[in-house]
Amino acid sequence: MKLSEDIKPISYFKAHASEVIRDIVEGHKTMVITQNGEAKVILQDINEYEKMQESLALLKILAMSRKNLEDGKIKPFKEAFRDVRKRAAGLREK
Repeated sequence: MKLSEDIKPISYFKAHASEVIRDIVEGHKTMVITQNGEAKVILQDINEYEKMQESLALLKILAMSRKNLEDGKIKPFKEAFRDVRKRAAGLREK
């Protein structure tokens, strides 16, 4: 993705909004809109935005896992599953 190719002034967006939106959706693009020569907003296809959010969530989980590992907050595999089974059994009894 090269944002430098998809930078448009707000005046262009105002004059061509439906065309810009169509291009973004069909091309799964991201566009930067400028105001007074300064980048102000990003326009992005909703599917691409959702993919990015999912990727960020996975990266956060990975970072949390790594921190837990570094902090020694881990359990052996068998112990972790034993604890899960105990919790599940306790829920079934209620």
